[in-house]
Amino acid sequence: MITPDPHAANATISARRDLNDTVAIVHIRPDTGSVAPFVPGQFIQLGLPAGPDARRIAADGSVRTKLVKRSYSIAGAPHEREAYELCLAFVEQGQLTPKLRELTVGDRLWHDPIPKGIFTMERVPYGRDLVFVATGTGIAPFVSMLRAYGGNPLRFRHFVVVHGARKRSDLAYHEELTAAARADRRVSYIPILSREPAGSGWIGLRGRVQTALQPACFLSRTGFALNPSSASVFLCGNPAMIDEMRTELASSGFTTDTPKHPGNVHFERYW
Repeated sequence: MITPDPHAANATISARRDLNDTVAIVHIRPDTGSVAPFVPGQFIQLGLPAGPDARRIAADGSVRTKLVKRSYSIAGAPHEREAYELCLAFVEQGQLTPKLRELTVGDRLWHDPIPKGIFTMERVPYGRDLVFVATGTGIAPFVSMLRAYGGNPLRFRHFVVVHGARKRSDLAYHEELTAAARADRRVSYIPILSREPAGSGWIGLRGRVQTALQPACFLSRTGFALNPSSASVFLCGNPAMIDEMRTELASSGFTTDTPKHPGNVHFERYW
């Protein structure tokens, strides 16, 4: 008797929108017809066969497929039940993303049916100033949080999103975040580009995300000062950015949140 393969394809790409050659927003529809419950900030794993000989039948009759797996933060909100929305960066040297890049709507893949992760707002008290700093596709969990909590008048006092990218087309969710900031005075969106060509017409900030957190710049863009007594900061993206930001924030009195020692800086390396 051949037992079912737990790593067989169990989801379908239901939508895909390419922002440029390296970034795409993809919707993954589970075969169950609905996404599993999750908390904004959590992730799912995606997987594809490791190669043409990835599927094996063991001596006991069980079928196993060796997969290349990677974790991706969910950009959709928990109430968006039809599919998981993910923001993917295609890395040429990556083991999985070159394979994902070739998939189109209707193609099959494996996903872990149980979302995971502790990079959430569950330990953050209500009514604080929330500051979310992302590079690249690290913006995904913060979009999920804004979609889920943006309509709650008590969840936060301010909601600031700082998104660093190389060029304008890399700014996933730019229109959505711009519209959110226009609709709600508590929301601020600060995009900053590091490699946008001169003369492109870009009138926003240039440089690294650290620039936006400098006191004068931050105050002018948000209308309030960043204070460890009233603010919680979330960092997601390039590990070097996270390390630098944690050091700078520590010098201003911020502390890293850990399971044993609550703090006001939360981070997830996303690279």
